[in-house]
Amino acid sequence: MKKKSEELRSHRWYGVKDLRSFGHRSRTAQMGFHRSDYAGKPVIAVINTWSDINPCHSHFKQRVEEVKRGIWQAGGFPVEMPAMSLSEPFQKPTTMLYRNLLAMETEELLRSYPADGCVLMGGCDKTTPALIMGALAMNLPTLFVPAGPMLRGDYKGGFLGSGSDTWKYWAELRAGNITEQDWQDVEDGIARSPGHCMTMGTASTMTSAAEVLGLTLPGAASIPAPDSRHAQMATLTGKHIVDLVWNDIKPLDYLTPASFDNAVMTVLALGGSTNSIVHLIAMARRAGFNLTLDRFDELARRIPVLANLRPSGKYLMEDFYYAGGLRGLLSRITDLLDTTQRNALGQTLAQTLQDAEVYHDDVIRTRDNPLVSNDGLAVLRGNLAPDGAVIKPAAMEAHLRQHTGRAVVFKDYNDMSTRIDDPALDIDANSVIVLQSAGPQGAPGMPEWGQLPIPQKLLKQGVRDMVRVSDARMSGTSYGACVLHVAPESHVGGPLALVRDGDLIRLDIEGRRIDLLISDEEMSQRQAAWQAPAPKFQRGYGTLYLKHIQQADKGCDFDFLLPEGSNPEGEPEIH
Repeated sequence: MKKKSEELRSHRWYGVKDLRSFGHRSRTAQMGFHRSDYAGKPVIAVINTWSDINPCHSHFKQRVEEVKRGIWQAGGFPVEMPAMSLSEPFQKPTTMLYRNLLAMETEELLRSYPADGCVLMGGCDKTTPALIMGALAMNLPTLFVPAGPMLRGDYKGGFLGSGSDTWKYWAELRAGNITEQDWQDVEDGIARSPGHCMTMGTASTMTSAAEVLGLTLPGAASIPAPDSRHAQMATLTGKHIVDLVWNDIKPLDYLTPASFDNAVMTVLALGGSTNSIVHLIAMARRAGFNLTLDRFDELARRIPVLANLRPSGKYLMEDFYYAGGLRGLLSRITDLLDTTQRNALGQTLAQTLQDAEVYHDDVIRTRDNPLVSNDGLAVLRGNLAPDGAVIKPAAMEAHLRQHTGRAVVFKDYNDMSTRIDDPALDIDANSVIVLQSAGPQGAPGMPEWGQLPIPQKLLKQGVRDMVRVSDARMSGTSYGACVLHVAPESHVGGPLALVRDGDLIRLDIEGRRIDLLISDEEMSQRQAAWQAPAPKFQRGYGTLYLKHIQQADKGCDFDFLLPEGSNPEGEPEIH
């Protein structure tokens, strides 16, 4: 049943006759609004992560006005609220350190102000999960506006993909195969419009997951940021959120374990970022569901990669959208999805895909011609990662899927930066590069250091991939035989902390194993001798972070932010 105006949450601020409401109304008048602008209308919080140092969101100054226009047209009262921007290209040591801070800020903005519903504006990697995590905690009517991918990069008549081609041409520069002027030309042409990375990096992976979860308008996630249809989507989102408030449709009314299964399968079919594992686990746990690493692996064994997108494939998000976009891809795996799941608008997934088509079979492959038949992502276990590690087999050289090599260990990022290109470094193409102290506490913040650089002397020999192991993450735009998210991390005494130069490490993708080939006795002796390092922070947000951050297999959320009365550890796994 449709809500009455006096049942709106904002009625407590604006609708009652007392001294405090007098203050709310008089101060709203101070901002130039007449009582008729807001009286009896839903107040919509527009959480905007625009800033001058976030290029992915540089168009949000305009998009927020289009969202507001839709809210006004539908009879709502829009209130823009700026929130921490989390600019992936600029924020140090990593935006992941601050994902939970934005989630907390979003939750508290919605709790403390007269919001009846919200529109979340994000897209740059960590903004999507952070905004959604905060909104799930408040559980108000919610819609998400994805920033959209930027246009294709350009270099000498060819297309460039953000991130992926950065790593590619950086390796070629270090190998001496391109000039400094070539490198400058890549720099000038790789990012040429507003929007987030146009490869299938973390940004497009997570906005696609948000769409499948039902938190965006159907078709919203794939629209390029400069396309006029993106502006139209923003306005339509503003219109729809007002209806959601009147009908009191909240995320936890329609999200289910099967919704998250659909999101995982979508990520796998896209060849999506390994970062999605950490974020989706955290998002599911905020909703009270126990999504696990094992569930990702179980689904990965049977889901084909159909999106021929970099870094695993050939094309970019602009091509993907005009080839049919996310709805086109989903139309090719409907038998694998639970299409009875509903979105915020009350539509089933089947209904949203009724007219979906694919217009380019090389960009969005058919089931009988997948980019990869399965294992877009893989979860590894073994004595080096008792609580799990992840890898992206589709983005690695096939000959490394089963590999044993001797470890070359770097104790932290600075040690690696200092020594990796030393001509005297004892390393060859069969070695396994190991980086310690790069996890949630060790770095701190678990930065995207996981695509460890290949030594310059090996690049010059033509080597372009090696097995690399760390407790770090890897950019969704990255590629290579990189074992990531090793849990527990080295900084808290996980087995990764015990690896020494010359130890043999065995990787087995088919067997889902990553093992340090030493005896249990030797492992125990090293563990007994290990000493905990000093904390990375002594004050501020960092001290809160270190006390409460969970490991990668739990989603790197804060332990005190699980839903009240919820215990995902005791919940059944998603099936």
